[in-house]
Amino acid sequence: MFDRVIVVDWSAANLPTSATNRANAIWIGCHDAEGGAEWHHRTRAAAAAQLITLIDTARTAGMRLLVGFDFAMGYPAGFAARLTGGDTPSVWAWLAKAITDTPDNRNNRFDVAAAINALFPEGPGPFWSHPSNQTWPGLPFRRAGIDYATLGLAETRLAEQTVRGAKSPWMLFNPGSVGSQSLLGLPLIHRLSQRAGTAVWPFAAPDAPVVLAEVYPSLLAGPVAILANAETLPADQAQVRLLSQALFALARHDRLAPLFDAPPPAAEEGWILGASHRPLLAEALTWP
Repeated sequence: MFDRVIVVDWSAANLPTSATNRANAIWIGCHDAEGGAEWHHRTRAAAAAQLITLIDTARTAGMRLLVGFDFAMGYPAGFAARLTGGDTPSVWAWLAKAITDTPDNRNNRFDVAAAINALFPEGPGPFWSHPSNQTWPGLPFRRAGIDYATLGLAETRLAEQTVRGAKSPWMLFNPGSVGSQSLLGLPLIHRLSQRAGTAVWPFAAPDAPVVLAEVYPSLLAGPVAILANAETLPADQAQVRLLSQALFALARHDRLAPLFDAPPPAAEEGWILGASHRPLLAEALTWP
């Protein structure tokens, strides 16, 4: 189905990441018939620039490209209509206008989350969590006290309920959180989705020259830990290497199509590519 697979491990860092410690950098992994490669970036702007170059190079070469991002591309059902009166892509467009993200990673994600929370007079939420040494009026520090039923929303998407360990996109801070990455990543998804020949699955059919999808590298947590330990790699680098390798192996052996089967809520909430296929992803790493 695809000639090349790229996996992006995103970051919500508020400053350029360390020049020497690459553990929290943005990592981009690529795999195709010629092998694989990984690159790290200290800022989201630098990572986005390289990603666009990689996409354009593949398109010029006539290649079909799958690009995976490790953040939620949608929110629990009902949120898009509440925020914009439209569908999930309208949320990306809304965030693209609301989010400020400078070349040195300075951003206003907590301000934007607090502003969204203010649109829900029924009670606090839905977004929560921030650094303990900061105060953000309207943005609770803890989950306790947020009544999602009263807000008319679920705390998690079906994707998080399906994939063990995946966190709610409402959670913005603390280990394992994905909410800030989503707020800072969805404006990029919006920009990429406006480019000709690009589809964002599962909100559009995965039949375009460039298909963007949500991924969850921890589906390969075991193999990632083994590789990172054996080669003394940052875990994020090991993740993008192995997931891009596994997805490309599935594509080359014509076994990728089942991963694009998603339940009905995915049309609004989004879905993790391979959410129900953890063993198959691991098996693909063993194929020649």
